[in-house]
Amino acid sequence: MNEPGRRTQELARALWYVGRRRGELRSAPLAPPAPTDALVRTAWSALSRGTERLVFEGRVAAVESERMRAPMQEGDFPFPVKYGYCAVGTVEEGPRDLVGRTVFALHPHQDRFAAPAGSLALVPPAVPARRAALAANMETALNAVWDSGAGPGDRILVVGAGVVGLLVGYIAARLPGAEVTMVDVDLSRADIARRLGCAFQKPLDAPGDADLAFHASATSAGLACALACAGLEASVVEMSWYGDAEVRAPLGLSFHSRRLRLVSSQVGEVAPSRRPRWTHRRRLDKALALLADDRLDALITDEVAFEDLPRELPRLLAPDAPGLATVVRYDRD
Repeated sequence: MNEPGRRTQELARALWYVGRRRGELRSAPLAPPAPTDALVRTAWSALSRGTERLVFEGRVAAVESERMRAPMQEGDFPFPVKYGYCAVGTVEEGPRDLVGRTVFALHPHQDRFAAPAGSLALVPPAVPARRAALAANMETALNAVWDSGAGPGDRILVVGAGVVGLLVGYIAARLPGAEVTMVDVDLSRADIARRLGCAFQKPLDAPGDADLAFHASATSAGLACALACAGLEASVVEMSWYGDAEVRAPLGLSFHSRRLRLVSSQVGEVAPSRRPRWTHRRRLDKALALLADDRLDALITDEVAFEDLPRELPRLLAPDAPGLATVVRYDRD
């Protein structure tokens, strides 16, 4: 019998990556939230295809294991590990001003969880909870545009029309007078690129003499395309994360004579140009606000029930998986 005043211990279920290309749902006691915590009931989460594919395949390099840790990860690489960072839900318990509010959290795939209240970002009323699961992708894209120094009127190339690449194009296309071209081998992505304000071309037809190029295809061929299309003294912003794979970078031919700059962009740190004034939290809040556009719903092309996630992971995280973003739906009676 429970002691008077003590609430019954509840269980929470979470996705764990337990072996190469294997995931399972595990249950664990859900501890009551600390006074500074909030208890969140998850409504949606999103799979990060690039990063979570590396985790799923056990390809997180040992030297990067600490930097690759998600904020509320449990376990260690390679396995077993509870991983993910794109959760949206409703606060059930916690500070009075948060209870009942929809929040975004950098938390793994789990149906209920406690997190420090200060780590939760409020989802703006104009952003549906399902679309808010793209906040981490938007934050990555925003940081890359800052890293690039893109400005009005620039000719901008984005190689790789995945979720992050398309969001980079979406932000860049809003710069006055900017001419943004998305480049991808998958012609099915042309329509959404155009709807987001970008032109679209196959790699062989990509325009040259770009003022700025972003690479987000995670392939050596894509990097070669971005370098080939960059104009004199232009920057190529490398956004791809390759894990432990070796990458061929064509730095011969005219790379040096054109004085190209290859710039790394990664979301772990705020871009240097903004770091004196912008915190991680301010950047995340802005990323959520930028999602207030119905056109961005087209980036979500797959939806899977939380219960089915372990069975669906091999399909969703396959290297040649079609579509764009996948969101996880947490159904309840």
